[in-house]
Parts: sequence; structure tokens; C-alpha cells
Amino acid sequence: MFSNQPKKNTVVTWRQFSGKGYAAFCSLGREIRIGVLAVSTLMVAHNDSLATRTDSLRIVEDAVSTSDLALSEATVTGSQLPVSLDKAWSKIVVITRQEIDNAKCQTINDILKLCPNVDVRQRGAMGVQTDISLGGGTFDQITFMLNGININNPQTGHLAADFPVAIADIERIEILDGASARTFGSQALNGIINIITRTEPTSQVGIHAEGGSYGTFGGGANANIASGKTGGTALWRNRLSGDYLRTDGAVQNSDFNRIRLFYQGRYTADNVLLNWQAGYNKQRYGANTFYSAKFPNQWEEGTRYMAALKGDAAAGNIHFTPSLSFTRNFDHFQLIKDTQTGENFHRNDVLAATLSGYSQWVLGRTALGGELRHEDILSSNLGRPLDEAQRVRIEHHHDRYYDHRDSRTNMSLFLEHAVLLRQWSINAGVMANRNSAVDDKFRFYPGIDISYRPDKAVKLYASWNKSMRMPTFTDLYYKSPTNEGNVGLKPEQTSTFKVGADFTGSWLSLSVVGIYRRGTDMIDWVMYSADDIYHSTAFKLSIYQLTAQARANLLRLLPGQQVLRAASVSYFYNRQHRHDDTPIYQSNYALDYLRHKVMASLEHGIFSSLSATWHLRWQEREGTHLEYHGAEAVQRANRPYCLLDLKLRWTKPTYDVYASFENLTSHRYYDIGTVPQPGFTFLIGANYRFALKQ
Repeated sequence: MFSNQPKKNTVVTWRQFSGKGYAAFCSLGREIRIGVLAVSTLMVAHNDSLATRTDSLRIVEDAVSTSDLALSEATVTGSQLPVSLDKAWSKIVVITRQEIDNAKCQTINDILKLCPNVDVRQRGAMGVQTDISLGGGTFDQITFMLNGININNPQTGHLAADFPVAIADIERIEILDGASARTFGSQALNGIINIITRTEPTSQVGIHAEGGSYGTFGGGANANIASGKTGGTALWRNRLSGDYLRTDGAVQNSDFNRIRLFYQGRYTADNVLLNWQAGYNKQRYGANTFYSAKFPNQWEEGTRYMAALKGDAAAGNIHFTPSLSFTRNFDHFQLIKDTQTGENFHRNDVLAATLSGYSQWVLGRTALGGELRHEDILSSNLGRPLDEAQRVRIEHHHDRYYDHRDSRTNMSLFLEHAVLLRQWSINAGVMANRNSAVDDKFRFYPGIDISYRPDKAVKLYASWNKSMRMPTFTDLYYKSPTNEGNVGLKPEQTSTFKVGADFTGSWLSLSVVGIYRRGTDMIDWVMYSADDIYHSTAFKLSIYQLTAQARANLLRLLPGQQVLRAASVSYFYNRQHRHDDTPIYQSNYALDYLRHKVMASLEHGIFSSLSATWHLRWQEREGTHLEYHGAEAVQRANRPYCLLDLKLRWTKPTYDVYASFENLTSHRYYDIGTVPQPGFTFLIGANYRFALKQ
């Protein structure tokens, strides 16, 4: 039988924030009572929680049912400064582990699709190649973070979502929509998506396997080792995971295979927390018409290596957070598979170091920090030409060379100050940024966030922030038979205004937010005539955005029944206006945007431990795309589509079995251009977990 009662656990309730830097560490590994929260699927992901430049603290243990948690005075962070939840100035959408399980999604792409303001343009199946954007922006205008570490790819945002983690590794996903430079650094033009991975307080092992339509098969395992205890918390935690997935592809030239490995370690002691991580991701896939409708037989291979170390330490009233990270990305692309036509090789390295700290004093709380980020690319296409002596051999292709190179160093300095009153929270700050590829000058990007809570159920908030993004190396240099970059591009810059209101009742939650963005030097790839190629260019752009959500906990609305669990509905509206009279025949990205998105979900029980979640999604995209009939290109308006998915899950304490049935009506649709998406598909799998004796 389904139960709406939480399991009994020792609970810590924070009644007051002491202002000490080590206060948050005292609760690590324990359940913290943080509110009354209705559980539903991903679309009902709760807001106003924790996303920071560092790995935000774990709040809810997996063993606890989230159908009845108390939301009161837990300390959270929406910037570089911690603050009690009732005074939080930022609106952060947090997708918890419980909500991921309830949504019954098996890929990060599938999770993000269910967020109303996230635009997921799937090129390949199962997340093998995806463009992800926020609030009507492009895939290059978002910062991806893994445990608070920036993992963006400076070559191109097309490859930014090559995450080295599996769905089983994720503790939660944090999403901030809006200009975020003063908190998360340059590149966070439209917001951030931060993936937080899990380390368990006990030693355990998990294995999984899955298979489905079109020859899809995969499997993997993870192991978590915890040792030593201090104050009830494991002193050491280590987690290692790996998985493999392959498919023949539902449409022509969409086969792929992928390997992912991820390791995370954690050490906890008095006033000190250390996290370290390393990841590996390799995938090879038929790229269909991913980058040009003229060439339906493209192919690509990508490899990512990453490692990072991060610490949190308190000394008296001062809290320090340093981090160091390194990422290396390889990319091999063929415009025509198994030929050298339009073939590219790329290797880019990113080395980043950050140091931030905060303190509380009589006038409020102040944070100060800095980031140094160096980006370097070796390529057969991107960058400035190298002479004969400077050329570098390509790994595994000893007869080929990287003959182009470029690099740049970005320095960012941050300053924030917060004032917390009874019902008001005010946070103001500024980022000073200098990039060696622009000039030697610092440019300033200020912002302010204000929230007001007239009572516990209602929150009103408003903000204004400026942000910037450097062009990718592809924007600057890429050249092919169908594309030409522009070395004269300037950094994109936006001014973003946001207002919103939230209501949280005993069984009903409502949210509405409006955003206006004014952008200059906004980058797009466009054609000026029907017989032209795509050129990288820039223009001024205004974006108007509205997001509304409603969610209901049906267990509380209809007490006495245990079948209907949760329901939700959401709507996203977006409109853009280009401030430029130059005629454009075809826009590839910026003006080819998501205009409307409507979603609804219903979660219910079936019998015993079997439950179901239905997802309905309708969306309409502005703009046009080109369809090629032989050598002739025909311009077509983007067509709206509606999809219905069903997710089933049989859950037991040590195992669960799941089945995903997508596109039940087998509707023919396109996420982007002429890249066809499959009709009806299914995936069936199982997870098994067991504890290790200590």
C-alpha cells in the first residue's frame, strides 16, 4: 500500500543561523527538516533552494519520503552567501533525487525536458548529442556545472552537455534562470545548470541493466565506500561508477556507443570539507544532419577528461572556498562519414582556479572572491595558423597535425553584500572581468536581488543583473563548405530584469515569473540569401519571457486515498525582437527559438509497489529551417508538436524495475532543423542495490 507518512529518522531542525562559518558542517549527513513540500514529478521541482559557486550542501537523505517535509529555517545559499530559506533572495529550481525517481527519467536530457523554461533540442537519442538552453537563449549562453565546477566547453556549446555522470550518480540538479555573472562568473549569460552528484553515508553497491527498441542496450555499476565516523557523519566517502550504452538508432545514421566513468571523494572533519572528482566520457555517433541539412551522413567522436578539487573551511567568522579544476576535450568530426571532406580535429584544455570567502559583521554579510580561467585550443580548423615547427601531431592520427591554435585567459573578481531584515532580503554585488582576448581593461557587471515575504506562504522577488559571454572558438574561427566564423565578434552582453511570485500552500503550489533581457552583440549563425552559407554575426536582441506553474499534492488534497499522488501543469512563453534592419534569410540559432511550451503530468499508483507517471508536452518553435531535395533547398516554417510519454516503476527496498514508453502516439517530429526524431520507443531496465559489510 502507498503511504503518505515519512519514515522515522533522527531530524535536525535549524531554528537560527549562528553566523559562524562552520554552522552548516554540523548537519552534514543528517536529515534536515526544511519545510512542507508536495512531491510530484520534475515539473513540480521545488524552488528557492541551494545553488552556489561551490557544491551546495546535501539537504534530504534518500531514505526519507519527501511527501511530508517541513520547510522552515534551513540555511541555504543562492549566491556566494548562505542565508535562511525564508529570507533567500534568489529563485533556484532544485530537482531532488526523489523527484528524479518520481519522474522515472533515465537520462539527464529527459529530466531537463520537463522544466518549462529549459529548451532541450535533441539531435541524437538518449542524450548522446543535445543543445540545451535557458529562457529563450542559445546553447552557448548557459553555464554547466558539476558539483559547482564549471565544465563548459570553449570550443562549442554543442558539446557542453557531454556529462561524465549517469542518472544514478545524481543527487539533485539546480537551475537558475537569469543573468548570473556576479555569482557564477563570465559565460553565465542566461543562467546555470548545476549537477550535484551523490556520495552515500554507508558502503553499498548498485548495478543496472537496460534494453529497448532499435537495438538499445546498456548497463553499469557503482560502488560507494564510507569509512570512519565523526558526529554521526562518515569521515571518508568514495563513489566510483561506470556505464555503457549503445544503439543502432531509430533513424538513419543515428547509431552510437558511449562509455562514462566517474569518481567522487569526500572528506569531512571539524570545520573542513574536501571534495574531489574525476570523470571520463567517450562517445561515437552517426550525426545525421546535425550541423548541416546538406550532408545527411555526418559522423562525430568526442572524448572528455576532467578532474577537480574543492574545499570548504572555516576559521572563526570567515569561511573559505577554494577550488582547482582541469578539463580536456577531444573532438573528431567528419562532414561525410569515413572521408576527409570537411574533417576536423580539435583538442581544448581548460584550467581554472577559484578562491572565495565570506564573513558576517554588523552591517550584514559580505563575500569576496576571484576566478582565473585559462582556455587553450589546438585544432585543424579553429585558431590562428601555426608554422611548420609549431604543428602538433594528432593523437592516434600520426600522419595528421593540429595546425591552428588559440588561447585566452579570463580573470573575474566578485564582491557581494547582503542585508537581511525581517521580511526583506537584499543582495547586491558586482563582477569585474578582464579577458586577454579582448583587451587589458576590466569591465564591470553589477546586479541586485530583492525578495519580500509578507507571510510564510507567499514570496515576491525582483532582480536586475548584467552579464557577459565570450564567443566560442567555433564562433570566431570555424570554416567549412557551409559555415564561416567571424574573428571580429565581441563578447555578448545582457541586462536582465526579473520579477516573480511564489505561493506554497498545504497541497497547492503556484509560481509565476517574468523576465526581460536586453542583449547587445548577441551571436547567431545566419544566411543572408537562399544561396548563401551560414555566417557568424551579432546584433541587438530583446527577449520577453513568462513562466507559470501549478502543482498539487493529491495525497493531501484527497486524504484517505493512496492512488492519485501528484499533478502539475506549466506554461512557458517567449518572444524576441531583433533591433536590426539587415534582412536575414535564415537564422540557425538565436531567432530559431522556443515560443510556447505547455506541459502537464500526473503521477499515480497502480497496485502494490507499481506506479506510473504520464507526461504530456506540447511546444511550438519560432523561425524556419531548410529542407534539401537533391541540391535544392526549401525553406519551411518550424512545426509545433505534441508528445505523450508513460513511465512505469516497480520499487522495492533493494531493487526497482522500470519501463519507459516515449511518444506513445508515434508522432513524427523535429527538435531542430531536419534532424528527424524517432516515433514510439521503449526502454526497460532494472536496478539492484546491496549493502557492504563493514
